[in-house]
Amino acid sequence: MDILYQDTRIVVAVKPAGVVSTDEPGGMPELLRAHLHTDCIRTVHRLDAQVAGVMVFARSRMAASLLSQQIREHRFSKTYLAVLCGTPPRPADTLTDLLARDTQHRTTYIADTPSPDTREARLSYDTVDSADGLTLVRVRLHTGRTHQIRVQFASRGLPLSGDRKYRLSFAHPQTSEAMTFACPPPDTAPWTRFTLPETL
Repeated sequence: MDILYQDTRIVVAVKPAGVVSTDEPGGMPELLRAHLHTDCIRTVHRLDAQVAGVMVFARSRMAASLLSQQIREHRFSKTYLAVLCGTPPRPADTLTDLLARDTQHRTTYIADTPSPDTREARLSYDTVDSADGLTLVRVRLHTGRTHQIRVQFASRGLPLSGDRKYRLSFAHPQTSEAMTFACPPPDTAPWTRFTLPETL
């Protein structure tokens, strides 16, 4: 396990692509319990299985409650890097859509009209670099819908070649200290096609 930080209240780790973030067999909580030899690991936010990136897990019920409150109050910041196939019409923009979830087929899609089954999805992005018909963008999520980044860009003719949760910022649930953790992209394609600034 790639552990970035741990104390008695939280553990910050990099979730590999292909591993679920929820508490089920083979998921991150189970892996962390085995690695840290502890019983209490609670998921407070999710990351799609195919996406690698930084996650914080609570090590107590109180820590989980306080972190969840930050998420509800939009004081929990998540920044992603995504590689788009193509070039967006604007170098920076905010995308807002209605997303619906087909639970039977486990798919998320853009809906044309509001309904009890739709929820607003909103993100902001800005362009970092481009190469070989691909564009590297930095994405800030304002809502946390399943497959949101992938679906919102794909609906505009910009399918993802790769995405990764790059940065996570929150207040420590016990000390209220501002904490930020980052995880650079792997040294593999498509990320190696781009020049990354020292700070994103």
